[in-house]
Amino acid sequence: MKRTIILAAVIAAALAVSVGAQSKPLVAMTTDTNGLGDGSFNDGVYAGLQRAEKEGLCTTKVVEAHAMTDYVPNLSGLAEDGAKMVFGVGALMIEQIQEAAKGHPDTYFVGIDHWYGGEIPPNLIGISYREQEAGYLAGIVAGYMTKKYAGKSPLLNGKNVIGAVLGMDIPPVERYLAGYIAGARSVNPTVDVRFITTGTFADRAKGKEATIALIDQGADIVMQIAGLTGMGVLDAARERHIFAIGADVDQSPAAPDYVLTSALKGTTISAYKAIKALSDGTLKGGQNIVYGLAEDAIDIAPFHTFDSMVPAEVKNAVAKAKQDIIAGKIKVPVSLAELGIKK
Repeated sequence: MKRTIILAAVIAAALAVSVGAQSKPLVAMTTDTNGLGDGSFNDGVYAGLQRAEKEGLCTTKVVEAHAMTDYVPNLSGLAEDGAKMVFGVGALMIEQIQEAAKGHPDTYFVGIDHWYGGEIPPNLIGISYREQEAGYLAGIVAGYMTKKYAGKSPLLNGKNVIGAVLGMDIPPVERYLAGYIAGARSVNPTVDVRFITTGTFADRAKGKEATIALIDQGADIVMQIAGLTGMGVLDAARERHIFAIGADVDQSPAAPDYVLTSALKGTTISAYKAIKALSDGTLKGGQNIVYGLAEDAIDIAPFHTFDSMVPAEVKNAVAKAKQDIIAGKIKVPVSLAELGIKK
C-alpha cells in the first residue's frame, strides 16, 4: 500500500512538472539576414527573450533568416510550431510580418523597428523607437570631444570633423542621424558632420571602407548606424586609431579601446515587456508602441575605460539634455529635412 502511495505521488509530481512546462507559452523570433551575433538589434531582442525565459515566463525558440525570402516561411512556421508570440526583427520585414499575422490569427506577432499604418490586425504589434533621442545624446559627446576636448586623447585630431556610416536609407536610420547631427551642433555649431550611406546592413567590409573614407576627410569620431555593416566602423577605428560610437547595444566589448560610447535603443527591454504582458494576460494587439527616453528605453552607454577622460561638462550636458527631452524643452529632429540637409 505504501509503495502504491509513493508511486502515485511520483506520478503526480511528474505530471505537475509536465503541466507546468506546458503552461509556459512558447515565444519565438526570426532574425533578419544578419542573424544572431550581429552585435546589434538581433542580439538585443534575443536578450529580451532570454531574460523572459530565465524568469520562467516562457520557453523560447529562434530561427535565423539567410535571405529575405525566408521571412514569411520563418514567421509562419514558428506560429505553426505552436508559438504564442513571434518576433520579427528589422524594418525590412514589415510587409512579411503583416502577411503572417493575417494568416495566423491565434498567434501574436511583434515587429521590431516597425510602424504600421491603417488598420492593424488585432494580433499584430509594431514596436519602434525614438532613435533621434539616442543620436542626440551621442552627438553631444562627439560635438564636444572633437573640438573643445580634442587634447584629451591621441585618437582626436582637432579638425572638428565627425562622421556617421549608415546602412540603408530607412526611417530608423535617418532618425538616428538627424539626432546625432542636431546634438553635435547644439554644443559645437561649427562642427562638420559627414556621412556615407552604404546601402546594406550586412557588409562589414563596406562599413570599414566607408569609415576609412570619412577618416581621410578628417573625421576622428565616427558613429555606426548600420547593423553588421557597422562592425566595419569598429574595425577601421582600430586600424586608423580614431573613436567609434556604437549603436543599438553597448558595443564597447567589441573594441574597448576605441568605442567611446554607444547610442542605446531598448530592443531588449521592449521585447521583454511584450512577453511579460503576454504572461500577465495584459497584452493588447492591434497597436503601435513607441519607446524613448521617457520609457527608459533610450540612452547612451557608459564611457567605460574613457570615463575619466570625458569631462564633467560633457556628462552634465548629456544629463541635462535627457531631462529637457523628456520635459519637451528640446524637440529632437527626426529627419534631415528638418535640419535643412538634402539627402
